[in-house]
Amino acid sequence: MLALNARLRVWVAAEPADFRCGIDGLARRARQKRAQDPFSGGVFVFCNRRRTGVKLLIYDGQGFWLCQKRLSTGRFAFWPQASPGTLLAPHALALLLAGGDYAAADGIPEWRAVA
Repeated sequence: MLALNARLRVWVAAEPADFRCGIDGLARRARQKRAQDPFSGGVFVFCNRRRTGVKLLIYDGQGFWLCQKRLSTGRFAFWPQASPGTLLAPHALALLLAGGDYAAADGIPEWRAVA
């Protein structure tokens, strides 16, 4: 089970991925194109070209998890169009997977001064 806590690092690929790739192909893509270590424990999120499916690659310390969601109708309308790898907050990942606008939901700041 994926626990979405504030310390979780979520990397989202802006460009589409080839969904014929398995764990090794997506880990190689995270290492080469994102310059991130797939063994770091972060979540790497990939989308297909038509934006009808999402794959999550997660390393839990013992092995990799590869999770896939394919929409039965529609597309993921709100997908990052930014740099090669976008770092999202965990609550934004939950909204992205639900098909919502992750950019419109800022949430509270991760770090704030305590009075």
